[in-house]
Amino acid sequence: MKFQKFILTSHGDLRLGLVNMHKDLLLPGEYCLGGGFYQFDYVAMRIILDRESMDYGRPRWSRVETLYVGREYEGMSLVYKPSSTEEVALSDILTIKYV
Repeated sequence: MKFQKFILTSHGDLRLGLVNMHKDLLLPGEYCLGGGFYQFDYVAMRIILDRESMDYGRPRWSRVETLYVGREYEGMSLVYKPSSTEEVALSDILTIKYV
């Protein structure tokens, strides 16, 4: 069974995909700085990143200055929810570039 998962790479890439394991999103030679799960909120035009990867842990946002996101997601805000009561707007803590 495949799940909507994301990873943060050491280069600052945010990579989303429908995969079994978070490692399936890594390219050869890349290092993962954490990951979790995602869902689209089309009404609010945002991508909700939540929880953490069992293999890589919570995303370590503080290890990157710029977050590189696929151009197909431009116009959607990015939020990370480490718990059901917290929500962090990633644009408040990182520079976001769409590539």
